[in-house]
Amino acid sequence: MTKADIINDIAEKTGIEKLSVQASVEAFMKSVKTAMEKGENVYLRGFGSFIVKKRAEKTGRNISKNTTIIIPAHYIPAFKPAKEFTEEVKKRVKKPAMV
Repeated sequence: MTKADIINDIAEKTGIEKLSVQASVEAFMKSVKTAMEKGENVYLRGFGSFIVKKRAEKTGRNISKNTTIIIPAHYIPAFKPAKEFTEEVKKRVKKPAMV
């Protein structure tokens, strides 16, 4: 499902114009991005949490040059689904979608 599919689905279910739904979806995504860029987590009860994870410094290898490099510690965005959300998916999905 793409962002366009989500916008169409919400517009169809609510009767709100697609442009208004698109503006709302874009504003929601921007709010989540802005909060995470500040290092804040976003919690949506019953859905999940958008969290900022810290990755520790580690040693990596460039196999084509046979050299070792240090990958510095950094932060990455992650999503952790709520327990209820995970349980619903487990119950309802019979066969995973082929990507």
